[in-house]
Parts: sequence; C-alpha cells; structure tokens
Amino acid sequence: MSQLSYSRLSHFLRISANKLTVLRTGTEIKPGPACCVQFTRCQRAVDSKALQERQKQQMAKGLPKQKPITGVKQVVVVASGKGGVGKSTTAVNLALGLMANDPLKAVGLLDADVYGPSIPKLMNLKGNPELTDDNLMLPLTNYGVPCMSMGFLVDDVAPIVWRGLMVMSAIERLIRQVDWGSLDYLVVDMPPGTGDVHLSISQNIPIAGAVIVSTPQDIALLDARRGAEMFKKLNVPVLGLVQNMSVFQCPNCSHRTHIFGSDGARQLADTLGVQLLGDVPLHLNIRETSDRGQPVVVSCPDSPEAEAYRKVAAAVVQRLEEVNS
Repeated sequence: MSQLSYSRLSHFLRISANKLTVLRTGTEIKPGPACCVQFTRCQRAVDSKALQERQKQQMAKGLPKQKPITGVKQVVVVASGKGGVGKSTTAVNLALGLMANDPLKAVGLLDADVYGPSIPKLMNLKGNPELTDDNLMLPLTNYGVPCMSMGFLVDDVAPIVWRGLMVMSAIERLIRQVDWGSLDYLVVDMPPGTGDVHLSISQNIPIAGAVIVSTPQDIALLDARRGAEMFKKLNVPVLGLVQNMSVFQCPNCSHRTHIFGSDGARQLADTLGVQLLGDVPLHLNIRETSDRGQPVVVSCPDSPEAEAYRKVAAAVVQRLEEVNS
C-alpha cells in the first residue's frame, strides 16, 4: 500500500478544483427563455399554484443529488456557529459515547474542519493514511474509532492556505475516497460558522441529524441559532442542542458557578422548538484528558463528565429513532 501525502493531495486538488462545479444554494434558477403568462381573474389562484410548482422544480434541478457514503448507515454532524465552544471535544466524546452505550455499534469520526483540524490531537493519532488497491484512503484508528482528517496529511504547525474550490474538492475526497468499512454512525466534526463546507456536505450526502453545540453565553447562542436555522433551511433535522461548559464546580469547596451564564442553551432550544440533549460541565478533567489525546469517556469512564457525554449520546440515538420513525 502507498501513502497519501499533503503534496500529492494538493497537486491533485489543484487539478480537480478547475473541474469542480459550483454548488447551487437552491435559490438560483437556471435561465431560460422568457415567457409571458396572462392571467384571468378566475384562473389566477390555479395558475399561481402551478407557477410555484414549476419554480420549485427548476430550483431542484440546480441542487446536487445526494448520494450515501458507502458502508455508512447514518451520518450525524456536530456543528456550532462559533469556534471555541468545545464542538470538537463534544464530537469526539459523542462518538466514543455511542460506542460505550452500545459496544455492538460501529462508529467513525470525520474531521471536516480543513483549516483547523483537531481530531488528530484529540484522538492521539499521527501519520499518513495508507491507500488501498482501489486508491481509497484507510482511516487511522484509535479507541476502536476509525478517523479521517486533513491533519493526517499536514504537519502539526503547517497552515493550509487554500481557496474555496480546493477546500470543497478536499471535502469531497474525505467523504468519497475513504474506505470506512461498515459503520452504524459517522460523526462529522464540522468547522465553525455556516459556510461552503456545511452547504457541500448537507447537499451531497443524506444527513440523519445535526447536533448544535453552544455555551450558555449570549454571544455564542447568537451564532448557535444561525447554525440551527441553516440546517433547517437545508432540510437537515436538528436533533437538539448540547449546552457545553454549563457550570463550574470548585474542586475544593464544591461551590457551583455559572461562568458563561445559566441555561442559555436550554432557553434557545425552547425557542427553536428542539430538544436540549444534555449539559456538559466546565471541568479540568475534560481539558486535561483532551490535551493528552485520551478523551474523558475512555480514560475516566466512571466520572460525572463521562456520564454527561454518554447521556448526550443516548439522547442523540433517541432523537434519531424519532426522526426516522
């Protein structure tokens, strides 16, 4: 087996980016011959409905056709409108929590944050992915979770300076040219914001549901709401919100302090009409285990912090069952 290096991928993406078709957002209509339609008073309601249907059909033609990822049953994306709210840590511990709750389930982890990949550090993985005879990348695996990330193809401190089309092409290859084997769940760690990557993934593969991560702070909740609204517009079910860093408990006196505010994500969930999937505390143990590449769900399975992530994972599975029923 050969290995895929960053230089080889960059060269390939520069070639393929020129061929990449720009995705339509669904609000564009293909130009066509102008036509003049005259309405009479009695026909106006009927003709208007027919016109709306034709417009809907025309807009649908501009959208890419969704195609499932080979071997993957359900895709769950973990997103946040703002960076720094613990989205990647939540995605990793969600994947491990899904396996901890049901060891018979196979779970994979895809790092879709091309510019700032975090999965290699959080999962303690290094090295280039090997290639199969079919030229598919083999995920790197730790703790029983196969993982794929741009971080496997670049040095730890190397910046990825790519324009949008190359990023879109890279995302396409991280999705389509990876041998995932057979997975029950693929957890996707999305980049912050509501940009091209979110649009590309949502339009190209069927997504079972989206998990929105936010702190209770007002400034983070503003962007979390934008993220949730984006997925609704893309017809992706919003499974619910995770309130991260919800409370800090002093290790000496056990006094509880809501550093980022209290129940902000819960209130936002009520406003959006979605479920609060769980609260994850602000705890030193989560930070230390993440920095060591030993996520708290596997390194401290009996801790309250690990239990919080397992509860989130259980709530996600329940919501998936409700959406699919």
